[in-house]
Amino acid sequence: MVWKHDTVIGTDGKPRCGWASADPLYEKYHDTEWGRPLRDDRELFELLTLEGCQAGLSWITVLRKREHYRKVYDGFDPQKIARYTPAKLAKLLADPGIIRHRGKIDASVSNARAYLEIVEREGSFSKFLWSVVDGKPRKNRPKTLKGVPAKTAESDALSKKLSKAGFKFVGSTICYAFMQASGMVDDHVAGCHRCKE
Repeated sequence: MVWKHDTVIGTDGKPRCGWASADPLYEKYHDTEWGRPLRDDRELFELLTLEGCQAGLSWITVLRKREHYRKVYDGFDPQKIARYTPAKLAKLLADPGIIRHRGKIDASVSNARAYLEIVEREGSFSKFLWSVVDGKPRKNRPKTLKGVPAKTAESDALSKKLSKAGFKFVGSTICYAFMQASGMVDDHVAGCHRCKE
């Protein structure tokens, strides 16, 4: 995607990263979630699942459907998702409130099973994920949106790690978007009001 501006002025007059269009939902997400370190296992699982669902679509599409996802995906409880039956999957596939892509829906179940195996083996999904950045957020502070990469050596490593563990829809580009969203990397551009925090 090509952005016309590195920053945009929001509905409240604050400058934000150029991708955060003047949509109150996008602005709230940008200000309160994107780039903030997330360490909760279940919330990280939810975010990784949604990033996989977003593949090929815009993030605002997922944000608009997120509350419905939480409802029909049992609050993104991996224990419950891992036990979804073919009947439940068929119901999800027919639900217009989510992204109806069979591969992505099937992946959510296999990913929940892989998540449970990681937690059992490692004790923490968060620790498993954050190890690719040595447990510390990377503050990149790019000057322009063109300076924000689509993937990095760390996202390549995370993609390989997750794939080896049995996850699907975890290519390097998806992993980098996940790393940005979960605060493993902070790519707020210069001029964005979040850079001053």
